Amino acid sequence: MTWFAFFLCFFAWFGIAPLMKVVREELALTKDQIGWTIIASVAVTIFARLLIGWLCDRIGPRLTYTGLLTLGALPVMGIGLSHSFETFLLFRLMIGAIGASFVITQYHTSVMFAPNVVGQANATSAGWGNLGGGVTQFAMPLIFSFFVIGFGFSEAAGWRLSMVVVGALIFVTGIAYYFWTQDAPDGNFADLRAKGMMPEKKHVTGAYFQALRDSRVWMLFVIYGACFGIELTVNNVAALYFADYFDLNLVTAGLVAASFGLMNIFARTLGGIFGDNYGALWGLKGRAFWLFICIFCEGIALMIFSQMHVLFLAVPSLIVFSLFTQMAEGATYSVVPFINKKALGAVAGVVGAGGNAGAVAAGFLFKGAVDWSQAFLILGVVVTIASVFAFFVRFSPEQEDEERENFAAANIDILKARAAKAIAALEEASVAVEKKNGRANTPA
Repeated sequence: MTWFAFFLCFFAWFGIAPLMKVVREELALTKDQIGWTIIASVAVTIFARLLIGWLCDRIGPRLTYTGLLTLGALPVMGIGLSHSFETFLLFRLMIGAIGASFVITQYHTSVMFAPNVVGQANATSAGWGNLGGGVTQFAMPLIFSFFVIGFGFSEAAGWRLSMVVVGALIFVTGIAYYFWTQDAPDGNFADLRAKGMMPEKKHVTGAYFQALRDSRVWMLFVIYGACFGIELTVNNVAALYFADYFDLNLVTAGLVAASFGLMNIFARTLGGIFGDNYGALWGLKGRAFWLFICIFCEGIALMIFSQMHVLFLAVPSLIVFSLFTQMAEGATYSVVPFINKKALGAVAGVVGAGGNAGAVAAGFLFKGAVDWSQAFLILGVVVTIASVFAFFVRFSPEQEDEERENFAAANIDILKARAAKAIAALEEASVAVEKKNGRANTPA
């Protein structure tokens, strides 16, 4: 449920991006105005993620997700009321709040999975959610074509109706999340607090500010801005970039741009898997070192992509760049659960907000001051430099020892479970053999 909810949020968050060629013509938007809409789409998410992290610790991911989905569906459908740059910008800003869904997804999987697999769980749920950013690049032009060609609506009505469809899906998913999920393996937060199994709500705010004083949180804030922030930016500009710089039509540009987001189906999971493996070999410092490798390679790949001006070279370089970008995101959230377990929502929220802060900063490069290929080159240099921050994410010897013990305990639990299944299978086989032998010795 949590990856699917995030998938739909990501789909809706960037649902208008592949249709911007049509919107630009109808509303007569300038390049500067398009740049402002890109910034608006990710700016409000910075503050939303900070709030959502606090809410997850306070009321639990189930109620938080339900509220975000049902309320967030309104501006997604409402953007169809836009008839000027100002109203379009306002709705684009409001839609950005659903990007905070990422924090809830990472929070929910972090509390549901053991430390030896939490990196994989976080990376997969977020990666399959981020996949919505790739699917929307080709799905929205198809939905748009369905309304325009299939039912004969005008292009102005077509893009508006397309967003209404997506908003309705989000609203229904919000209702389903309330009934089909629970906050933690042991139950919902309200019930656990009533049983004395969790700290009271009044302690949440203190733990939140304690997390804000941890320098490691802000190092990860910068690092996540250098990977997820770049992904958000590319999701916003990729379709227009390939349409304008490679002279592709709306559907083809969307399909090419989709190749970037579709890598999420496995790339982010790879980042989490290797994060867990590095953690198994070298502890928490191994997770941080793997994060450095991913961010550094992402920066190099982005610089190479920026210099590709022929389509058959641009697409493969885009895919390689996407691979390292999304592995870096998975690697980041294989570290996050170990920073401060008492304020997991705060850490997840602040680091997640870093992704949007990075996207806002990157968005200013696409307002027309520099050529877009030059903007990608500048971002590549910045990302490569940001990789150094991974070396400042350090853990005390006591925490390293504690997590090594937790890791070993989780593996022992796995072995016990496998042994129990094997014994049960042997017992079933033994009973089956006895029954068979019994039937064979019974006279006809």
